[in-house]
Amino acid sequence: MTAALAWSDAVTAAQFFAVDPIGTGGVLVRSRAGPARERWMAMLRAALPPTGPLKHLPLHIADGRLLGGLDLNATLLAGRPVAERGLLAEADGGVLILAMAERLSSATTVHITAAMDARETIVERDGLSLRMPARFGVIALDEGLDDEFAPGSLGDRLGFHIDLDEVPIWEADEFAMDRVAISAARERLSALRTNEKQVEAICTAAAALGIASLRAPILALRVACASAALAARHVVEQDDVALAARLVLAPRALVFPQEQGLEPPQEQPSPESCGDDNNDKDNPDTDRALDEVILAAVQAALPPDVLAALRTSSARSRGRSHGKAGALQKSNKRGRPAGVSRGDLRAGAKLNVIETLRAAAPWQPLRRREAAVSGGLSRPRILIRKDDFRISRFKQRTETTTIFVVDASGSAALHRLAEAKGAVELLLADCYIRRDQVALIAFRGSAAELLLPPTRSLARAKRCLAGLPGGGGTPLAAGLDAAFALSDSIRRKGQTPTVIVLTDGRANIARDGAQGRPRAEEDAINAARQLRAAAITAVLVDTSPRPGASGGALAKEMGARYLPMPHADATTLSKAVLASMG
Repeated sequence: MTAALAWSDAVTAAQFFAVDPIGTGGVLVRSRAGPARERWMAMLRAALPPTGPLKHLPLHIADGRLLGGLDLNATLLAGRPVAERGLLAEADGGVLILAMAERLSSATTVHITAAMDARETIVERDGLSLRMPARFGVIALDEGLDDEFAPGSLGDRLGFHIDLDEVPIWEADEFAMDRVAISAARERLSALRTNEKQVEAICTAAAALGIASLRAPILALRVACASAALAARHVVEQDDVALAARLVLAPRALVFPQEQGLEPPQEQPSPESCGDDNNDKDNPDTDRALDEVILAAVQAALPPDVLAALRTSSARSRGRSHGKAGALQKSNKRGRPAGVSRGDLRAGAKLNVIETLRAAAPWQPLRRREAAVSGGLSRPRILIRKDDFRISRFKQRTETTTIFVVDASGSAALHRLAEAKGAVELLLADCYIRRDQVALIAFRGSAAELLLPPTRSLARAKRCLAGLPGGGGTPLAAGLDAAFALSDSIRRKGQTPTVIVLTDGRANIARDGAQGRPRAEEDAINAARQLRAAAITAVLVDTSPRPGASGGALAKEMGARYLPMPHADATTLSKAVLASMG
């Protein structure tokens, strides 16, 4: 029944979106490629208007193609600037499909959301100034293994959030699309309005569910109108509002509804946000009944395990990938395209011929006249100058190397060395899954030792860790110096270092091997400061049974995330470190 209900809701969302693609914003589909998603997309295409455009947005689309700009071929042929429409303008009146939406760049996402808000695109580049209508709905396909999509930007503007992973295909006739009914609903939609009581009830339910965004209630009201239009009704009824709340508000719920007061606010909503008010004389009991109906519909759409989580937490936390990719670095030779810039052909930079011609095209009439006056070529084709050169820019993620710095001194061995070893083993396994390199530094006695140079061998790392003895003094400064030196060499290779220090923070051996806690602590602070000055990502796990101020102060000087865990086992330690790195 749960699978059938999930598929039914997905089909219903497709129907309502087909009725009002622009008003409902769009559909966020969390699903990898498979039969269920292909079946759902085929049903949606069949329900959409045949005359509306259906555009697919490439993942690494250039801004010129997305927004529009200079038509290079037409400009060179005509000898004057000729504009071309961008993909957003071409999707006007139709639907834009975003494959791998979780990987869209922030710049592309900003352009799409700006067009959805303004319902037009504005282009001021290449000597052109254009305003083109861009009214479209969006189908965002989130194909990530985890919840990688950014719900605060594009996802917030999409009315429906559905999940088709592990949902079987249902071939029953009850899930078939009625094209005639959907077409008639589009014509009926403009005459439908929600009343003031329905607006108040949907806003109250959104507040009870912990939904802060104002777009969610607005989208829910548009969906309620689409529901009434599809049911061939002339007014929006209670069932339409409840169904809209189920489809729009339930996926956005952040708190359990019973934790919030459900009393409607004293102030009435602004008349501008309401349509026809047919129930102004409804009594308060009717208002509360509508609130209860909406919340009951939302609760019915939430799985039991989600309800249990919401009861114990004020916010629902979705699983996130614990992987940590390397830092993005600019490159002129390889990587993912990241636009173009004006520049010279030096150090192996790649000339972008198309963008170079695009930059030179608006100036051709003037340059040809100048060439004719100066006695140049009689019939020059294209005149290109040095200022027109456009260089392709790329971005590539560097490889990450995680450096484990383990305190193997006598105090650590007495207290938490075994737990620290267990945590490092779990972290090593996670690094192996991400194909990161790992290195192991241990400090004890009077010096630090690089037990394991950067490697991907999980078995080798575990053997070095298992054979790590404990005992002696705590040369913390030596351990941090060794981590800094190794991080510097890793950076010189173009990789990204991450330092994880597991220590009780009780330094008693100075840099020169002399004993004495005051001097040893001073040297440790100086060693920590050089890590912060180098902007090296670091995490300090305080493994002392009684964390004091020394560990927190050391982490602050290091610029590291401080994790005091006096009672944590290896699993808790590893989860905390991964969360701080994510």
